[in-house]
Amino acid sequence: MGYKVVVAGATGNVGREMLNILAEREFPVDEIAALASRKSLGTEVSFGDKTL
Repeated sequence: MGYKVVVAGATGNVGREMLNILAEREFPVDEIAALASRKSLGTEVSFGDKTL
């Protein structure tokens, strides 16, 4: 069973690092959402082999 995960500030340094750590440690994720400000609208971030 995986978790539903939301990363706030996903386009910033801390948010990107959080996504990297979750992927590296193979945290059990069923669903993941990346939140950011309107200023970052359209910016893509990576989670493992997925682009969010």
